[in-house]
Amino acid sequence: MGITDTPVALVTGASRGAGAGIARALGRHGMRVYVTGRAETVGKAKGWDGAPLPGTIHSTAAEVTAAGGEGIALRCDHADDRQVAAVFEEIQRHSGRLDILVNNATMIHPELISPKPFWEKGLDAAGILEVGLRSAYVASWHAAHIMVPQGSGLIAFGSSFGANCYMHGPGYGAQKAGIDKFAHDMQHDFSNTGVNAVSIWMGPLKTERALMAAEVHPEQYEEIMKVAETPEYTGHLLYALSISPDIDKYAGKTLVGAELGMELGIRDEGEFRVSHRAMLGGPPERSEAIIY
Repeated sequence: MGITDTPVALVTGASRGAGAGIARALGRHGMRVYVTGRAETVGKAKGWDGAPLPGTIHSTAAEVTAAGGEGIALRCDHADDRQVAAVFEEIQRHSGRLDILVNNATMIHPELISPKPFWEKGLDAAGILEVGLRSAYVASWHAAHIMVPQGSGLIAFGSSFGANCYMHGPGYGAQKAGIDKFAHDMQHDFSNTGVNAVSIWMGPLKTERALMAAEVHPEQYEEIMKVAETPEYTGHLLYALSISPDIDKYAGKTLVGAELGMELGIRDEGEFRVSHRAMLGGPPERSEAIIY
């Protein structure tokens, strides 16, 4: 491993789920992909039914390499700013560049999908605002210090329709709405730097947690899983966007992944995914006003 001409990506929270899928997809495009997270052994993270979840940063890194890229695992607790800073120092020191940052790390509370009001859930559920919102700001801050001097780069936020409709409670919704606004406002600051920011609304995903949730709450998830996207899908979209000559068209926007896939001609498991805009709503229109 050393300074490279190969495009470099960092996917945060990539032990499993959406992050792992995005990392694998970027690996398929030949990228060097750094994967961060806390999981180094299987067993500590649990699904909705309490069963251990598979996946570690090391298994994801190996899958990236097997897919045709170069996977590099870096343990990082994204609630700790010093650990986050160390990740970017490592990337700068050993790769000398960063082309894509995918802000995916978040805090998944065991009561997240429980259908009860927020005050009946543990107060620690507010951790999603620390690891999920604030941590994305911190990672983007560090990424900007690499990308702006090199004159290029894409910062992406993994979001969802929960930014608009009620989904999993107010903490989840605020986190998603917040990172959408990050993409919009950061893009203003990135004007004329060659760096771009976007937020992607993913549809339901076929992740380990979701498959477990479908078993725990079949009445809630059976139909959803029929139209769910693979975790890799968003990674393919982001890679295509990062090399698109039309990226300015999307910069600063909150994008529905399924709609972006249709525009860019990218299929998931052989078919175009369906947008859920009609049922769940779409991204809000942003004002063009600028106030300092």
